[in-house]
Amino acid sequence: MSGLKEEAIYLLKNLIKVPSISKKEENTADLLTHYITNSGFTVSRHLNNIWVYPPGYDVSKPSVLLNSHHDTVPPAKGYSHDPFLPIEKDGKIFGLGSNDAGGALVSYWLTFKELAKKNLPFNLIFAATAEEEISGQHGMASILDKMGPLAFALIGEPTGMNAAVAEKGLMVLDCYSAGIAGHAARNEGVNAIYKALPDIHWFSSFQFPKVSHYLGPIKMSVTMLDAGKKHNVVPEECHFVVDVRSTDAYTHDEVLDIISLHTSCKVKPRSTRLKPSGLEHNHPMLGYLKASGVETYGSPTLSDQALLSVPSIKIGPGESSRSHTPDEFIKIAEIEAGISKLLSILENMSISEITPKKGGHPYEQAMGRPF
Repeated sequence: MSGLKEEAIYLLKNLIKVPSISKKEENTADLLTHYITNSGFTVSRHLNNIWVYPPGYDVSKPSVLLNSHHDTVPPAKGYSHDPFLPIEKDGKIFGLGSNDAGGALVSYWLTFKELAKKNLPFNLIFAATAEEEISGQHGMASILDKMGPLAFALIGEPTGMNAAVAEKGLMVLDCYSAGIAGHAARNEGVNAIYKALPDIHWFSSFQFPKVSHYLGPIKMSVTMLDAGKKHNVVPEECHFVVDVRSTDAYTHDEVLDIISLHTSCKVKPRSTRLKPSGLEHNHPMLGYLKASGVETYGSPTLSDQALLSVPSIKIGPGESSRSHTPDEFIKIAEIEAGISKLLSILENMSISEITPKKGGHPYEQAMGRPF
């Protein structure tokens, strides 16, 4: 285990040295490609995303994805040192991206490397993706159709090695209330702001009937409003923005249908692709995680989990509270314990734990033949 820890520290320090702000990750993609190739594996690459198959990849087996991201946010204000200078001190590694999600990334890679040549009942695929921090189109979304059918996924984020078995989704809605322009001094026109007020109140007070076990209720917040151009003209349009944090209790289409039934404004979702996720209450993975001593929870934060259409969990070393903060760090002991726990989870996982109890096997559905 000490050899894995030392390699993890070495790779993490080298990743910290290379700036990899979202949309500018080409240098860390180059670094990872070179490093993994020198480790004896063949790397597939699209844009700044890389993925690696095990040497004995078997198309008759289901595939489990191990994914984390190598992009970062810009450095927060308040760093007491160069954010791109990895510093090892008091059992910690400091540097931008060390916690989010460098620690998870190197832990996932070394877990993959250790298990790639073992005869598991499933294939492991390792992927290091770009643009996660901005939910970009050129990150995970751009390679999902290139890696082959997946049955299950583990997403590497700092979770304290607890497992997020559900994750909130996001929709941003542009809402438009229409009025009729008129002079403010006379009884003319229809004020679009006044027409918007009942809808704004509805967004602030409505409670969706179904509540997610792990994620609680859907949260809708009106966050922006724009109307009027002159003080003496009744505005003919009022535009407001609604932030919707969705849960696995409803699909995005169902949420939009409910909104349209209760409001009079025109609603335009900017995107519906950042979907909520959640393991079904009877999914075998839940029992397996409990038996393995892994605590489960629902995550309010987005990750590449939102882009997947297969069951998944989010798990990795580090703490979410350290992400995007000055003097970001991860503890070396967290990485070591993370690798150990990931190895234990994957070495003891069986087909049943990655396959839903109903609805057929993902491989069968994707390939059109029985598993």
